[in-house]
Amino acid sequence: MTRPLHLAVALDGAGWHPAAWRLPTARPRDLLTAGYWVDLVRRAEEGLVDLVTIEDALALQSSDPTGPDHRTDEVRGRLDAVGVAARVAPVTQHVGLVPTATVTHTEPFHLSKAIATLDYVSQGRAGWRPQVSAGTAEVGHVGRRTSWTDPRGDDPAARQALVDLFEEAGDAVEVVRRLWDSWEDDAEIRDVATGRFVDRDKLHYIDFEGRSFSVRGPSITPRPPQGQPVVVALAHAEVPRAFAARSADVVLITPADDATAAAQVGEIVAVRRDAGRTGPDHVFADLVVLLDDDAARATRRWSQLEEWWGRAFTSDAEVFVGTPQGLADLLVARAETGLTGYRLRPAALPQDLDAIVDGLVPELQRRGAFRTAYEAGTLRDRLGLERPANRYATGGLS
Repeated sequence: MTRPLHLAVALDGAGWHPAAWRLPTARPRDLLTAGYWVDLVRRAEEGLVDLVTIEDALALQSSDPTGPDHRTDEVRGRLDAVGVAARVAPVTQHVGLVPTATVTHTEPFHLSKAIATLDYVSQGRAGWRPQVSAGTAEVGHVGRRTSWTDPRGDDPAARQALVDLFEEAGDAVEVVRRLWDSWEDDAEIRDVATGRFVDRDKLHYIDFEGRSFSVRGPSITPRPPQGQPVVVALAHAEVPRAFAARSADVVLITPADDATAAAQVGEIVAVRRDAGRTGPDHVFADLVVLLDDDAARATRRWSQLEEWWGRAFTSDAEVFVGTPQGLADLLVARAETGLTGYRLRPAALPQDLDAIVDGLVPELQRRGAFRTAYEAGTLRDRLGLERPANRYATGGLS
């Protein structure tokens, strides 16, 4: 019997191909409007997907991995992902909302209350995709680092900088998680008769001391409805895979074939066990997808995008161009490597999102590989993640 899969959709601008905004089905004039994002997420919810991720960064989009490329024929500029998710939350009911927020030049205290607030606004559907900022452009934008070693080189200094960057990311996630726990679930009494709104014995200092952060706590936002919103991390290399395995509830990988997928799933599970983590080992594979009911039309559309862009599209994730049926074949077969789901990156929005909802999802449902209705509960419930106990529930503030 086919094992049910989890599905996520990655939303970014007009789609993941840089030329997608030029298609007649695109909505380039709407990219910075609330209505555009509401429409996309509602459409994804019609497809019963587990969650959507929303991309973000501290620098302009660029086709050059080393810095700004100064191109004017691609989408540039974006809205804040956490703000978008908060806007979408009240007008959706089921789909998980997972904005990207960088940890490199920000404070975990601010991130903790932003994601906790999103969990309240969405009634338990929030997640967070922590992301590092490796480029010098981000350093200049924020202006808080007095020295910086680019971690993207091959020399020993760059390698150490990369390790340090993800060690800092691990500390940031740990601080955020502790702050989410700094209020016990019943810390708010709200007793008008006695005049007591909060029980201070159920608020806790976290007293975190690390290389990059020193945070006392507690948070100013009560514990989120899920206790811990879902942490999702992209891991397309060895160092980020180790970070994601230790820090995330859902790990995203970018394998090019079945053998790579199996090896990376095994690596992540082993690191989780060594770190003492329990619960489901959720590993999703990322794919860029361009879909059409006719394979030849899909190929022609992809060729048009490539012609507009002027060079071959490259991605950290595998690219699939074809029919929903062909993609379903790939997803079901590759799940045998131990993957529990997939995050699909539509090449063009909204066209390829429509193809996922109207073509891929019904095909997976016919094979018994995907839900036919949303289950009740939070995003953690849908992913089979237990609501964690509060680590500070035995003592209060001194």
